[in-house]
Amino acid sequence: MRPSTVSHRVEFLRHPHPGHPHLRAWGIRIDGTDMRVLVAEATRALWDQELDEDDYTRQERDEFILGQHAPLHLDDDADGTRARAHFLGDAQPALRDHHTGAMCLLGCPCGIDACWPLLAMVRATATEVVWSRFHQPARPEWGELPLGPYVFPRPAYEATLAAPTPLTEDPLAALLGEG
Repeated sequence: MRPSTVSHRVEFLRHPHPGHPHLRAWGIRIDGTDMRVLVAEATRALWDQELDEDDYTRQERDEFILGQHAPLHLDDDADGTRARAHFLGDAQPALRDHHTGAMCLLGCPCGIDACWPLLAMVRATATEVVWSRFHQPARPEWGELPLGPYVFPRPAYEATLAAPTPLTEDPLAALLGEG
């Protein structure tokens, strides 16, 4: 991995899970942009090769690509202890690739985090947390996605993780046809 040079800002959010409002999700913004938007931009050309344009309107395709992932639900995490460990690189085995060590940063809209995950390597040091080598395990032919690496100063990272921004609805609800 190349040396960390560019620092980014992360913000963790707590809001209803898209499509499952009774579940609370851990949303992520990087430099003010929802991570699902970043993933949609990184995978749009890949999806365009797979999706038959006769089957979807442009709006349906955009909603599908934007909604391909959901924020993590992380079962049984009322106090955020599991999320703090997870996002610092100590993911539960079900949310980690046992071959590479990559871990789930976004999950599936169905509500099962590991169903359609976005995986990345997470490395935490005393001074920074780095997310890199993003990939979709269900699409190995896509290879490494053009995302990151994202380098976050650890003190700010831990502060937002300890006190995530509470929201009453998914910030992308209107774009996903839910608002």
